[in-house]
Amino acid sequence: MKILLIIISFFFISNSNAETTVKLPKDTASGFKILTKSLTGKYFKDYGVQVVNKKDSHPVRAGSQSIRFEVRDGDCGQDKEGGWNDCKGDRERHELSINKKGQKMSKGEYWFSWSLYFPKEHQNLWPLSNNYGQFHQQGGPPVFMFKELIGGYSIIRTIGDDDYDERRLIRNDDMKGKWHDILINAKWSKKDDGFFKLWVNDKLKYDYNGPTKTEKYVYQKFGIYSTGITRYINHKNIDVIEKCFEEKGNTDDEYTAFYTLKSKKIKHDISVQLYNKCKSFYKPVKIPTRVVYFDEVRKSKKKKKVGVFE
Repeated sequence: MKILLIIISFFFISNSNAETTVKLPKDTASGFKILTKSLTGKYFKDYGVQVVNKKDSHPVRAGSQSIRFEVRDGDCGQDKEGGWNDCKGDRERHELSINKKGQKMSKGEYWFSWSLYFPKEHQNLWPLSNNYGQFHQQGGPPVFMFKELIGGYSIIRTIGDDDYDERRLIRNDDMKGKWHDILINAKWSKKDDGFFKLWVNDKLKYDYNGPTKTEKYVYQKFGIYSTGITRYINHKNIDVIEKCFEEKGNTDDEYTAFYTLKSKKIKHDISVQLYNKCKSFYKPVKIPTRVVYFDEVRKSKKKKKVGVFE
């Protein structure tokens, strides 16, 4: 299938910032002046983010173009300043981030929309956690993430250290081969007057009232962000981990992680520890390529400028 890069409207503004910034055509997105690539330089592959066309048989929600994200086995790297390294952090990604000056959100009410499409050949790769969008904080952790969990496309809320909530939005058996429209009305606030309401295909699926952030600024990211690479590899080799333990021994934490991995996810640190101990026993594992399409990615303070589909 032919993929056409829209060079003039997509890549980019000047030689000095062409490695890091993206400007999407209005056919696909609005409300964002400039977007930043999640990885820069040699780490960000050309296939990672592409504007594609309906005439080339790509799915499009409205108009004639959409945004195609792809992550292949080994697509990791570090940011330009070297402060974050996905390869060392057990992660892979190709994302776009809206965190430039004037586009971060400090307070007030906003509307957001996007449509996403999972190809018919899409696989749920649990216990690998694939994230298809997030509202992050400058200098702090994300507050709302959109992950594919074992049961399907879900929203995860984490406002502060003691807050955690997850809710399934789209079931596995309904995800593939069709467009899903997401509409969000949010008020960013550290106080109880905040809220976050979310509709999927015109149905209210999530309604939260309370603090929506802990830091000053919130910003949006979307694309593909995979966490827990070693978790997936450990799970695919779970039948040889006991043999590894017999020969190399194990800690209580490692055995608990092995037992838990049969039915649940385990945390990053213990997963990496388990992988490093037992990888010599493992058969090679290649993580399948992940692909998702986004279209009609909109941000505004007015509802009428986002999420209107016929």
